[in-house]
Amino acid sequence: MTYNIDENLMTGKDNKTNGNSFGATDRKPRDYSVFDAELSGQVFNLKLLLRLLGWLKPYLPIVILGVVLILTAATVAVLAPLVVSLVAIDDILFKKASGEMPDFGMRDAVHWIEAFFSLEPLLAACLLYAVLVILAAVLSHYTRMCIAWSVLNALRDLRRDLFAHIERLPSTFFDRVAVGRVMTRITNDIEVLLQLLGGFGMLLGEFVPFFIAIFIMLSIDVKLTGLLLLAVPVVGFVTYLFRQATRRVYRGIRNSVSLLNQNLQENLIGIQVVQLNRREERNLGEYIRINKENRRYENLAIELETLYGAFMDSMGAVALAVIVWFGGGAVVQDAISLGSIVLFSQFAEMVFRPIVRLGEQYNVLFRAMASGERIFQALDWDENLHEPENPFDLPERLKGRVEFRHLSFGYNNEETVLHDVSFEINPGEKLAIVGPTGAGKSTIIRLLGRFYDFERDRIFLDGIDLNDIRTRDVRRRIGVVLQDFHIFSGTVRDNIILNNQSISPDQAEEAARLVNADGFIRALPQGYDTQLIERGQNLSQGQRQLLAFARVLAADPEILILDEATASIDTETELVIQDALRKLTAGRTSILIAHRLQTIQEADRILVLQNGRVREMGTHDELIAKGGLYHTFHALQFQSNGNLA
Repeated sequence: MTYNIDENLMTGKDNKTNGNSFGATDRKPRDYSVFDAELSGQVFNLKLLLRLLGWLKPYLPIVILGVVLILTAATVAVLAPLVVSLVAIDDILFKKASGEMPDFGMRDAVHWIEAFFSLEPLLAACLLYAVLVILAAVLSHYTRMCIAWSVLNALRDLRRDLFAHIERLPSTFFDRVAVGRVMTRITNDIEVLLQLLGGFGMLLGEFVPFFIAIFIMLSIDVKLTGLLLLAVPVVGFVTYLFRQATRRVYRGIRNSVSLLNQNLQENLIGIQVVQLNRREERNLGEYIRINKENRRYENLAIELETLYGAFMDSMGAVALAVIVWFGGGAVVQDAISLGSIVLFSQFAEMVFRPIVRLGEQYNVLFRAMASGERIFQALDWDENLHEPENPFDLPERLKGRVEFRHLSFGYNNEETVLHDVSFEINPGEKLAIVGPTGAGKSTIIRLLGRFYDFERDRIFLDGIDLNDIRTRDVRRRIGVVLQDFHIFSGTVRDNIILNNQSISPDQAEEAARLVNADGFIRALPQGYDTQLIERGQNLSQGQRQLLAFARVLAADPEILILDEATASIDTETELVIQDALRKLTAGRTSILIAHRLQTIQEADRILVLQNGRVREMGTHDELIAKGGLYHTFHALQFQSNGNLA
């Protein structure tokens, strides 16, 4: 029976198995296409927002402090205009103070400063105004600091949790989901949430002056306040239309920038292929086409922003004109004070500004809801490898016996990759697996490394069912060297130890010496402390391969897997690597996925795969004498002096 992964991705309580039932489930295939879908997002999703705010919970005291500072700063920002208009102009200059208009104690404050410091009234008013302006600036600064600190820490935790979750997802997930989609969730989508949470805090600071200003203006002149408030729905409606238009434009900008980055990445990664095939002009033409589309959207965004800015400027001018026209007449008729007109002109911006900011936040909120959906979609993806309820505790050292029993396996429902595969590897034995491309060689080592789930009673390690061993315990006992050896950022020593606390720096250097890597490492500018650049490009292919051997030898696994580890190596370098291989495989159970004759011939036995089935197995001489499939492969390679097909 073929075990199809898409039907058997067990997680949580579904991981429970009874007897040999693991793999026998009717779970429907997962829909990985949701990661490729462009989510439109909802304008507002309370459940999603509350879940997001959960990451702010550890920083709640700072959040509360920030809210208090916002309210205080906003209140102080409203008091400053009162000092200029109601106190300095009406009370001090024109002696027309009205006790009916609320001044929130500003007159009394000026009188106190006047008496305490023996100042002139106008100078006392100026001093109070300066204090209020400075206080508002200081409070605003610490408000932003509190909000930024709490939000940045919360999103740092969210990004850490998302990254940790993504790291634990099995290979089946990454086989079907583009890495770029995953990266977008960890980087860009988190940044959008930063804008949302930070904007919410500052928006609160805009609406406090809005309501206080309206309250004061209504107490001064209801008619003039009503005329100004008529502009509020107009500003709100135009802002809504503008944000609807820019939302579509900005979506086009994001898509075109994404295409630009994708095109640029493809060309830079494959620059040698581009130059060899003289595709520079053609690729430049494609890049120019995408760039023109991006420029069109950018220009449209600039036009809309300019138009909207001109409209808001004109609305400010219209509001000032209304105040001067109607308020000026009232001043002449002595129905309102000059200071009140000045106050109205200062408060006009406080009335319109929150509407504009709310429109800005609407677009941010829209994008953030879509980003939040994508982030939590990834966080909630519960795909996991099967882990045993009662794991078998492995001994301190394994013998290294490996056995496959009638294993059939498929990556999906449509195709079976391995058909009834059975073989056994004795402790310390070297088994070479050969076969054409697509025969299933790499699939075998991926299953042995527990990168995929499979049926029970199919793969055994020292007689123990692999499904009864924790995945991390299996991987600790198996060392894998791939043809494409991955170099991490860091020093040479870091790339050997890989944060394995059981490996000392001296052990790492000894492992490098044993596999003939010590010589070239010490020749590097800083030796073992040399920083390796991206993908180890400051090392040759052979040097990277020797470094891979040192990494595995330092970890000292009982079972070694070499997946075409000597491919793409020149003959001179191969002699050094072959010597390193002999030291590396000595006393270990080794599986060699190899094409080179020398590597194959030095194996104790050879397993021949074709179309996912075991066709032949034996020593090199036995298989040659048999005159079967391996004999054909051998003859083809001998004739071409190339790789085994």
